[in-house]
Amino acid sequence: MSSREVIARKAAAAKKRALHAPKSHFLRDLHEAACSHYSGMPLPERIARSMAHAVICQDVLIEPDDNLIGRIYHLSELDPEQSDPEFDVLSGPFRTLTEKFPYYAQLVENQLVTGVSFGHITWFWHRILSRGVTGLYEDFSSALCQAQDQQAIDFYKGVLIMLEALLAWNEKHVSLLEAQGQTEMAAICRQVPRYPARTFHEAIQSFFMSYIVVMRENPYGGNGPGRLDYYLWPYLEQDLKQGRCSLELARELIDELFLRIDERIHMADGWVEAVVVGGSHSDGTSAINPLSRMMIESIMDLNITHPSIYVRLPEKPDADFMALSARYILSGSNRAQILSDTAIIRALAKSKVPFQDAVEYACGGCMEIGIQGMTSDFLFSGWFNVAKIAELFTTGGICLKTKKKIDAFQSDGLVSYTSFDAFYTDFIKEMRRLINISHEALDLYSEASEKARPAYLLSSMIDDCLSRGRNMHGGGARYHDYGTSPVGMPNAADYLYAIEQAVFIRRLCTAEELVKALTSNFQGCERLQARLKSIPKYGREDEGADGMAHRLMNDIGSIYAERKNRWGGRCKVVVLTFVWAPVAGDLMGATADGSRAGKPLAHGVTPQSSAMTQGITAAMNSYLTMPLDLFSGGAATMWDFDAEWVTQPLLEAVLKTFIAQGGQIFQGNTTDVSQLIDAQKNPDEYPHLIVRVGGYSARFVHLDQSLQNEIINRTRHCG
Repeated sequence: MSSREVIARKAAAAKKRALHAPKSHFLRDLHEAACSHYSGMPLPERIARSMAHAVICQDVLIEPDDNLIGRIYHLSELDPEQSDPEFDVLSGPFRTLTEKFPYYAQLVENQLVTGVSFGHITWFWHRILSRGVTGLYEDFSSALCQAQDQQAIDFYKGVLIMLEALLAWNEKHVSLLEAQGQTEMAAICRQVPRYPARTFHEAIQSFFMSYIVVMRENPYGGNGPGRLDYYLWPYLEQDLKQGRCSLELARELIDELFLRIDERIHMADGWVEAVVVGGSHSDGTSAINPLSRMMIESIMDLNITHPSIYVRLPEKPDADFMALSARYILSGSNRAQILSDTAIIRALAKSKVPFQDAVEYACGGCMEIGIQGMTSDFLFSGWFNVAKIAELFTTGGICLKTKKKIDAFQSDGLVSYTSFDAFYTDFIKEMRRLINISHEALDLYSEASEKARPAYLLSSMIDDCLSRGRNMHGGGARYHDYGTSPVGMPNAADYLYAIEQAVFIRRLCTAEELVKALTSNFQGCERLQARLKSIPKYGREDEGADGMAHRLMNDIGSIYAERKNRWGGRCKVVVLTFVWAPVAGDLMGATADGSRAGKPLAHGVTPQSSAMTQGITAAMNSYLTMPLDLFSGGAATMWDFDAEWVTQPLLEAVLKTFIAQGGQIFQGNTTDVSQLIDAQKNPDEYPHLIVRVGGYSARFVHLDQSLQNEIINRTRHCG
């Protein structure tokens, strides 16, 4: 049987196991231990020992042909029969916020401030590869002996407890392997992760065993390996030189690693764990290596949605890698995302991140930009609807969807203004108020996480937790940054530009007439609607429309830049739309640019789909004039292509232009629309059709119909 046939068989078996995964008792064990075995201990130790207990008690699942050991299932958890209330990081902050801001729940409900989400982080897992768990254990044991305060003592003890748990669970696998007579794999697992990896196979095994235990400790989508090719390549390079491994065998191991990651979370397409390949060295030169190419080719051949393989293009990528990137976009089942080192590192530098740190950037999940191994996990902590805020500021707080007044909103409406500049200035003031409330909320959730989510094992691989004696939420992480997503900025820009032109410059209508037309969803106001639609939009290379988009994005970026969080970290703009295009659009009434109620919002910094009437060149040129340097958290774009038009050479030319002109993040679909429509009608015939949603890829037939419709109705570029 060929290696490809072996992988195909393993892929089928992995899918079958994932669909019939045994129920995991991990959460039950965790809370039972916290509420009984360790209930009398101080919280820091109770968390560590309860987590360690649950890790060690996990079932050991090994198949006879496994070349990678360690198997857990995140989507099959039994609910705890009792829960330790001190592990809850959501209720306390929410109560505090509603006490300080009685209308906070109303703001969240109407998408005017963020909620909170955890995850989206990468860590320096390669330290276990290079030094082994024993090396980390020595570091933290030494630090414990020199600890100066109780908080540091608690942190160091927690790390040691979790390192011991990792080794204990690994030993259970060694025992079973020996009992099964699998001596070769038993020898590998005796070496790693306890001791430094000596070979490529040991390095992958060491990574994976520590990785899945971290995912138990910090169980959120968006946690990912990051620069997997960069830190694994030295082991493969050495093996190739010494004849211990071939590229063919390395490919089999990479395929199996990707299958194992997918098996753990097979049905959760939105649980994004990103591998970022390529990129740059600390001296700025290209870090592309054979593993970079291998990982792209692997995911193109495997019909899975995990992990997400993203491409970092260094300043001077070689021609073959650029061609492979274009082929990945075209033929990679809509899973590609391309990131520009030049643009992203420039944005990080503007936010005061030194180059030697900035060059380590990666995405843990969708596309949020963090520094691998140096950032805590609040990088993607919610979103708010900028277009809805524009609506409410225009109507004086009346929601056009529900016709109800939102008391939390501070505006007398457009009718109270005699100049656009005054209207816009107050609109930005209201934006600042809402954004600051969001970040104040994140400070509270961060404070709660410091106590209830110390993430000891993960924090042991985050700079500078060891030297500071603090977990990643307690001031240990070098970059304790927050990131939230202002959704619908292109829509809001068109909304505001239409108001400026229609009411204050061209005098097409009065403020009262515009608000009346919006309230009626343009019923009986079709002539005004047509005139509003004729006003230029962002994405057509119109100086005025693009200027308004630049002004709005610059002002929102500046609001973020003004604020520091409780650890002095940055508040970063993370511009993506994820699944929210139809969700946020559904809350919208009619808009001043002439659209009727309920239209999906634009993706990231991409112009509205309906605005891109002048082709991809004009739309991209408009986008490239935006203040992308302010978006150090990442600025995603979505460019879907007409399947009959796009070819690899054309796509490569578009991608080269995008990168050369300063674009940050490129993604899009190349599937024929007729196929998507047929899949919507006949889902059983398209179980493996994958589409790019927005920051992640998913099986089309598993998406909500509103998301399916949004993807079908996007502009398909054809020149």
